[in-house]
Amino acid sequence: MRILHTMLRVGDLQRSVDFYTRLLGMTLLRKVENTEYNYTLAYLGYGSNPEHAELELTYNHGVTQYEMGTAYGHIAIAVPDAYKACADVKAGGGNVTREAGPVKGGSTVIAFVADPDGYKVELIERKDWEGTEKF
Repeated sequence: MRILHTMLRVGDLQRSVDFYTRLLGMTLLRKVENTEYNYTLAYLGYGSNPEHAELELTYNHGVTQYEMGTAYGHIAIAVPDAYKACADVKAGGGNVTREAGPVKGGSTVIAFVADPDGYKVELIERKDWEGTEKF
């Protein structure tokens, strides 16, 4: 078994695609339009299934916002430098909700940003990780 994707409902698909591609360095992998049932799906990630888990953004036509609920936590993304990632997100107009710094009770450097719909994304600094040059 493996995780294939995580789905988030979004109120403005293009705004969310822009956030995840422009500010977090993901790639838009594919879009699926379902006119019969009035929704559009956008799959993003740092690679495609099955080697990489994807993020599925679901836009239900005509729905511009959702209640966040209390069960959702966050998505976690490894970055080589959390301080630089926060600076890049802010420079791109994104919302950093917790500046980079050590996690309480530990030494791992983390930060949190919010996507345009308010979903939290944790940035976890991993010096041993080599990924996109964006960060």
